[in-house]
Amino acid sequence: MDSAELTLQLVDNHRRFLSFLERRVGDRAIAEDILQDAFVKSLQKDTDSRDETSSVAWFYRTLRNAVIDHYRRSGARNRALESFGRELDGAVEPPPELHDAICGCVARLAATLKPEYEAAIRRVDVDGAPVQDFAAEAGITPNNASVRVFRAREALRKQVKTSCGTCADHGCLECSCANRSKS
Repeated sequence: MDSAELTLQLVDNHRRFLSFLERRVGDRAIAEDILQDAFVKSLQKDTDSRDETSSVAWFYRTLRNAVIDHYRRSGARNRALESFGRELDGAVEPPPELHDAICGCVARLAATLKPEYEAAIRRVDVDGAPVQDFAAEAGITPNNASVRVFRAREALRKQVKTSCGTCADHGCLECSCANRSKS
C-alpha cells in the first residue's frame, strides 16, 4: 500500500480513531493532539509493505502506544511538579534587608530594559503577581505573558552580567556594584 492509499485509509477511520483516543484520555483536545501526531508519524514511515486490512490494525497499535507515551509524559510532568512543590515548601524567605537590596538592584537594572519587559519583571518577579494577573493587566494572553516574562528575564540576566560582572555568575549576597544607590 502506498502513502496515498494509507492516508485515505486513515482519514476514512478518523472518527473511530478519535473516539478510541477520547475514551482513553478523557479529553477531546488531547485526543486530537495525539491523533494528529500519530498521523504525522505514520505518514513518515515506510508504508509499502502494509496491506489494506493490516493498516488500520497497525494504526490502532500506534495509537495505543501514543496513549501510553502520553500517560508516561504526564506522570513525569506530575512528579517534577511535586518535586518542585516540595522544594518550595522548604524555601526560606530572605531577610527584609537582603530582599530590599536585591529588589532595588533588580528594579534599577529592569529600568534599562524595554518598557514592556520592565513591567513584566516588576509585576511578576518583584511584586510577586501571578503571570495570569499580569496578562490581564497588560491586555495580553497568559501564553504571551509567559513568553514576555521569559524574554524579560533573559534580557535582565544580560544586564546583570554586564553590570555586576562575575558576581552574576557566582551569586553575591551583598550588592556592591557601581550602580548601587546609597540607602
